[in-house]
Amino acid sequence: MRLRPQTPGATDQAEMPFLDHLDELRTRLIRALLALLVGMVVGLVAVTQWDVLSIVQRPIVEFLPGGSLNFSNPTTPVIIILKLSFIVALVAVFPYLAWQAWAFLAPALYENERKFAIPAIAAGTLLFVAGIMMAYFLVLPLGLRILLTFFDDQLIPLIMVNEYLTFALRLMLAFGIIFELPVVLVFLSLLGIVTPEGLAKYRRHAIVVMAVVSAFLTPADPYTMLAMMVPMMLLYEISVVMTRVLRRRRQEREADRTSGEGSSD
Repeated sequence: MRLRPQTPGATDQAEMPFLDHLDELRTRLIRALLALLVGMVVGLVAVTQWDVLSIVQRPIVEFLPGGSLNFSNPTTPVIIILKLSFIVALVAVFPYLAWQAWAFLAPALYENERKFAIPAIAAGTLLFVAGIMMAYFLVLPLGLRILLTFFDDQLIPLIMVNEYLTFALRLMLAFGIIFELPVVLVFLSLLGIVTPEGLAKYRRHAIVVMAVVSAFLTPADPYTMLAMMVPMMLLYEISVVMTRVLRRRRQEREADRTSGEGSSD
């Protein structure tokens, strides 16, 4: 993989062999896995000491007979602890994981584009948490209210804790990942893979993809599908604006550099 040329004054980097890229990728993945393991230890402490399960099940408690979830397998409580610990670990080490991803891809950027590392990681972390919070406080409670009110006068819900956690955690993680859309598209723009014109031209195609993704990641009810699709569309439009602004600034820097070189000649 050939690296993009650096800006004047930056150190020229040679072409990195493919095997070196694989070795670099392996190193980054090992560091990410170690960080997740450390986060799991912290997550185990948090889950057992701070009653994380009560927080996660709060949106469904009012719909449960007796106000509690059920389980039928003796190993379920252990599995639940591990699941919750992993989620806590993922949220806790997300900035470090984002940094490892950035460090692996940074050589393909111009020197003056690498200064976006800290803002990009901070924005990505905030968007990830914002997506989880939106799912937890808004989408999940209203979605459960819609889903559990069908035939509520004839059927009594007997919801297993493992099934509920799979449903709730998948929804929250899906929103957290979807909210990373602006960061991903801006980074692809910096790499030259996408352009503002391309994003605008294929907007209709993107909307269809968003609808399919929303239908796949959410339950069958239209509310949760729209609750995911509408933010995706807004984030997509924000990404188009941001890529245009970044390209304009890059063109202005290149024009200033060209004029400076011309005047020096």
